[in-house]
Amino acid sequence: MVMTPSELAQTLALEIDCVSHRYGTRVALKDVSLAVRQSSFTVLLGLNGAGKSTLFSLITRLYAIRSGQIRIFGHDVAKQPGAALSKLGVVFQSRALDIDISVRQNLSYHAALHGIASKRAGELIAQVLDRVAMADRSTDRVGNLSIGQMRRIEIARALLHQPRLLLLDEPTVGLDIKARADILNHVRRLSEVEGIGVLWATHLIDEAGAGDDVVVLHKGSVLAHGTVGDVIGKSASADLRDAFNRLTGVADQSELEVAE
Repeated sequence: MVMTPSELAQTLALEIDCVSHRYGTRVALKDVSLAVRQSSFTVLLGLNGAGKSTLFSLITRLYAIRSGQIRIFGHDVAKQPGAALSKLGVVFQSRALDIDISVRQNLSYHAALHGIASKRAGELIAQVLDRVAMADRSTDRVGNLSIGQMRRIEIARALLHQPRLLLLDEPTVGLDIKARADILNHVRRLSEVEGIGVLWATHLIDEAGAGDDVVVLHKGSVLAHGTVGDVIGKSASADLRDAFNRLTGVADQSELEVAE
């Protein structure tokens, strides 16, 4: 069923209801529920091993959903995968570009996988490269780009089929301070200017801004979900780092990093 513009406007970009997942006897996620609003930037904050990547694998159907429900713009990921995933763009933590071919060739291949005709693909490639400020590098071999530039190309690829929800799993790992800031700024603009809902998974505390929504995920459970101010206030904390420490009981606060 095709939703009208007004119905779409009232629909959450992402809804996760009571999702659990196990690897054998080990519980990776336990009754996880959260939502990402349209035009919002939501930070999924947790230490390495909190369950962030497992959750992304369930949203994208790399893993089957055995318990709970995930909906993208109202479409059940398990029951309506085509409709749900057509609205989703993903940047995984691991690099996934072919470094031996050009930027344009990488994007053209991705467009073909989505069934986008060659002429239309050329138009969309030009648009997404412009959106991530990489239009002048389209003929460059990917292996000649910096890590930060490769990340921009991966974001461009995720946007190629014009999704309305963007997932990014630890997208700034390995980047220097300037490259991290550039990637954050680019994705924030996508949310603010183009209305794309963003779920940004990270263990870096300073990647959460004052106006963001934040989800604290720890050992597979959601401990807090709301605006940064709400999370700080409800835990009677001085700042988000203090709130995370109080919620999780993490004694060594250096585990939740601030990149240097």
